[in-house]
Amino acid sequence: MTIRKYRQEDLPVLKELFRGSVFGTGEYYTQEQLAAWANADFSGWHASLSQNDARVAEIEGIAVGFADMTPQGYLDRLYVRADCFRRGVGTALCDALESACPAAEFTVYASEMAKAFFEGRGYRVVRGNTAVRGGVALKNYFMSKPRA
Repeated sequence: MTIRKYRQEDLPVLKELFRGSVFGTGEYYTQEQLAAWANADFSGWHASLSQNDARVAEIEGIAVGFADMTPQGYLDRLYVRADCFRRGVGTALCDALESACPAAEFTVYASEMAKAFFEGRGYRVVRGNTAVRGGVALKNYFMSKPRA
């Protein structure tokens, strides 16, 4: 697996990877919730991915995950192709971003599925949260961890 910096030409592939990853969380959310989540507004993605430290994970030249973090340590996005769940892709992306970020604390809004992953990385739930997408409520968790 290779972790590299995001490039603008990655965006079409990352959009599809995002949608597939969201629908891969099916056991945690209803079909209505998944459809609302997957129907993201991508208009600002390139700008925010370019502004943040954004990384793409590849296996044999194929994107299998991506993530981005602000300089303040907020993990904005972390998505892994559904067929690559639990294969170290998310860990590799988070390791790369956390090690490169100067922040004293890392934060994330974690989905129901991702909550256990982040707990395993030392994040703790600060509070439960409800995100609303397209009028549909999605439960998630605001989590944080101090730099080790």
